[in-house]
Amino acid sequence: MPEFVPLADRIADALLESDPVTALYAGDHRFDDRLPDLSAGAVQARVAMLRDAADALSGIDADGLDAQEQVDHAILTAQVERGLFELTDVREHEWNPLEHNPGPLLHGLLSRPFAPAAERLESLRGRLAALPDALATARSVLRDVPRIHAETAAGQFAGTAGLIRDELPVLLAQEPGLRDSVEPVAAAALQALGEFDRWLHGRLESGEPGRDPRLGRRLWEARLWHTLDTELSAAEVLARARENVERVGAELRTLATELVGGPAEDATVRRALDTIAERHPDNATIVGLAKLTMDEATAFVREHDVVSLVDDPCVIEEMPEFARGVAVAYCDPPGPLETADVPTFYCIAPAPAGWPAERVRSFYREYNNEMIRNLTVHEAMPGHFLQLAHARRFRGSSKVRALGWSGPFVEGWAVYAEELMTGLGFGGPAVKLQQLKMQLRMSLNAIIDQLVHCEGLAESEAMALMTGPGFQEEGEAAGKWRRALLTSAQLSTYFVGYTEVSALAAARPFGATPKAWHDAMLAHGSPPPRHLRTLLGV
Repeated sequence: MPEFVPLADRIADALLESDPVTALYAGDHRFDDRLPDLSAGAVQARVAMLRDAADALSGIDADGLDAQEQVDHAILTAQVERGLFELTDVREHEWNPLEHNPGPLLHGLLSRPFAPAAERLESLRGRLAALPDALATARSVLRDVPRIHAETAAGQFAGTAGLIRDELPVLLAQEPGLRDSVEPVAAAALQALGEFDRWLHGRLESGEPGRDPRLGRRLWEARLWHTLDTELSAAEVLARARENVERVGAELRTLATELVGGPAEDATVRRALDTIAERHPDNATIVGLAKLTMDEATAFVREHDVVSLVDDPCVIEEMPEFARGVAVAYCDPPGPLETADVPTFYCIAPAPAGWPAERVRSFYREYNNEMIRNLTVHEAMPGHFLQLAHARRFRGSSKVRALGWSGPFVEGWAVYAEELMTGLGFGGPAVKLQQLKMQLRMSLNAIIDQLVHCEGLAESEAMALMTGPGFQEEGEAAGKWRRALLTSAQLSTYFVGYTEVSALAAARPFGATPKAWHDAMLAHGSPPPRHLRTLLGV
């Protein structure tokens, strides 16, 4: 019988080598000069590797392992099975052009000084040289592209070209001796991106709708199962989310009455939200406000002994163009295998340049000063930035925990952090009002995710749900409708993760301080919540 740890590391290395995106997010730089190979032959080879890995893992006697390694065995098995499912059933690389965007892989080398400029430029040269072939492969394997994916890709790929044009020269200025070897491949890469852009616009101008972006119940439920790694069924997720909408809606009506007076009804909630919505940043001040709220949240966490702080750097900046079009903000940490001292990026997107004034106004009514405070709690302190910094400090017997993280745990912790902070008084009643609104949004995300992909929910019905009982601004709801079509199962991770992480937090042993228990919850990497229960003995 094979030993687990050497086998786990062999499989981890095969996963890292076969997918440079996995390596990027893990912080492994051995494959920094490569782009993913999504040609039919390479995908077949990857499927064969995953099947071999699944067979080898099934030959391990998991009962004979200690608790940490039992969890690693379960996590690695689930990751291999999910990889197989994605490549053989969903086959997103054959219809979603966003899967072929090299932007994140180029940005990872341009933005983080994990190695000298010369070393990163050598890797960039390799990636840029591979880009024309990668995009030719994309054009050959992509068929029946949904219109919404083609539109979003057109914007993101233009952002990728902007990275090469604007940021590569800045890095080259540090090593001018490399210009002769890097600039020709950069020019060829830009030409290939231009060809791909014309190909995408050709599809859009043809008027063909492409395939329906909705997965259908069979595929969506299977993807949900792989994504959540929980015992909850899709029907249970939907029922619980609907119950939460009722519960949180009632809480919101009560709080609104306390804030502005009047009966406990939706009109009072809207009046209370209106008093907050007019205090908001704009495109010039949104990043500065995020920085200010980071300082506020950090001081609050320290003062209230919420969880142990770290001294890792966090850079708050405008979201790069290549990443826009799906979410308003994200946290981009160094991977668990990263050895250099590099920062986490908390990125936030201003309103797009081409938007009409009324839509920009709606956007900033939604992302007002108090909502930005709540967003910073979620994305940074003590949400994603702090949780992922703790996760990087975990050292297991193998690379498994560094390789992938559980979306439900990571998002669940961040949503729990919002509730925790406002429960302790962070930002006062105004931020609490926004946090409850975010709770509604999170619950509606799970509902819309399922109804869109499984029951053909119409855009008008989704908008009515979000702007009605969800109290969302029109612009925010329109963005979420796009996101529900562009992604599947991801929007359910917030609600399911929150319910599971909250239950873990509530199981704090007698005598343990909240800070000690929160530290314990964050001390095992980012495993699925059901495995964290095992590790914590809950």
